[in-house]
Amino acid sequence: MPPADIGDRLRDLPGGTAVALKLDPREFADHYFAVLNATLRDVGSEPNAHVIYITVTNPASFVWSLAQALDVPQDRLSFVDVISHIMMNYSNPLPNATYVETPRALEEIMLRVDYLLRKYPHPRSVVVVDSLNALAIHNPRELLSEFFHIFLTNLKSRNVLTLILVTSDEEAGELERMLNLLVDETVDVGGGR
Repeated sequence: MPPADIGDRLRDLPGGTAVALKLDPREFADHYFAVLNATLRDVGSEPNAHVIYITVTNPASFVWSLAQALDVPQDRLSFVDVISHIMMNYSNPLPNATYVETPRALEEIMLRVDYLLRKYPHPRSVVVVDSLNALAIHNPRELLSEFFHIFLTNLKSRNVLTLILVTSDEEAGELERMLNLLVDETVDVGGGR
């Protein structure tokens, strides 16, 4: 799918849908920004929408700086940051972020998302996981599979649109197969659906 069409496609998805967004590693920067644009500005700026962004690849401060460049209102976006502590990038915590010490704390991630969904009840809740590949670096595949099964089932039952970023390469094949069993749709950013 052309990166420019991603926002339109995501806006059409109903709550309770889980989507894998496949990014091409050869065009990662362009595709990553297109996905941020689609998830944070296009979907996140819908009336009555709130985005909870789980940062594993980049710290919340980095994603927030991109969100500000896209004119995303702060009250429409919350973060569960699971990478800043490990990167020792925790000196200036964001007021709209909650911090988890390690990407290995999968249960803690679920609890923080649950807390934010209750704190910011909106008719259109969106959870973005950035990214499956980064979580796989820190967690065994079996545990990650179990986590996503429970996590996605819970979010679907609460009518939350869930978007999971995954970088598509030869090494990620097993991850993609696992994810394909759990998501409702896969959108190939920059390619066909």
